[in-house]
Amino acid sequence: MNWITFALMTVAFWGLYGIFLHKGTIGMADPKCGRYKAFLVVGIAYFLVAVLAPLILLKVSGASLTFTRGGFKWSLIAGIVGALGALGVLLAFAKDGPPSAVMSIIFAGAPIVNAVVALSLNPPAGGWGALRWQFILGIVLAALGGCLVTIYKDPKPVSVAEQAE
Repeated sequence: MNWITFALMTVAFWGLYGIFLHKGTIGMADPKCGRYKAFLVVGIAYFLVAVLAPLILLKVSGASLTFTRGGFKWSLIAGIVGALGALGVLLAFAKDGPPSAVMSIIFAGAPIVNAVVALSLNPPAGGWGALRWQFILGIVLAALGGCLVTIYKDPKPVSVAEQAE
């Protein structure tokens, strides 16, 4: 499989993430703390997938378990911002954000943040003015898509408390 296959797998998994997290929150049948219980279970899943699986793969491949300071630091920061992002999803649901709008904003906004930060850290030859118009249009369309989904979301979403009843 090539990189695009894995990228599309991630689109599918992350596209389902918010929906399943919302269902897990509702399934906890605890309007006050169900979201925190669901997030705790997500943490258990992260442990299984992001800790045990790499340890097994590293062990099977005979790799060393030594880490460079910089690699460890940036990987830890990546994990923290990823976990905070997942918490942000949950807190948006807690404020009755409908999964369709919440996840659309996230998936429209995240590529914009990624592009701006990546270009700031590694600017193109010729500076920002060297960016092609198609790239700029893509950023604008991503923002517009997130806005349109948010504006035209379900008229009255059902709250977490109502769904738990």
